[in-house]
Amino acid sequence: MRRALALALALLLATPALADSDLPQPRWANEQLPDPRQEKQAQALMETLRCLVCQGQSIADSDADLAGSMRAMVRTRIAAGEKPAAIRAWLIQRYGNWVSFAPPIEPLTWPLWAAPLLLVLAGLWLVRSRFRTGAK
Repeated sequence: MRRALALALALLLATPALADSDLPQPRWANEQLPDPRQEKQAQALMETLRCLVCQGQSIADSDADLAGSMRAMVRTRIAAGEKPAAIRAWLIQRYGNWVSFAPPIEPLTWPLWAAPLLLVLAGLWLVRSRFRTGAK
């Protein structure tokens, strides 16, 4: 019984190690485009796209397999003559606004945009009330 539990625990703990892919990265995942103008466009776009695995990094900075696939897709489409805005729109349609580091301002994201302002106002109100009670 103990061996079965130990084996189950070992398999459970080993699962994240098995999540990495053994497939080779696509050609343009870690290779720059030959045209410097196109590569500059690709880099600028990749800096604005969030890695869906790492979440805190852009796809340009991430080592995740999905980020490599997304880099390759961006470079392939730019090399084919597609505009970065169209590629960005396609990625947002496919993965949602989360893929963008700058989500659009719409009713669903109003709390996201308003939160910093509300926190600053709350802090100013607290400081003001603190100084009032200290002056009395």
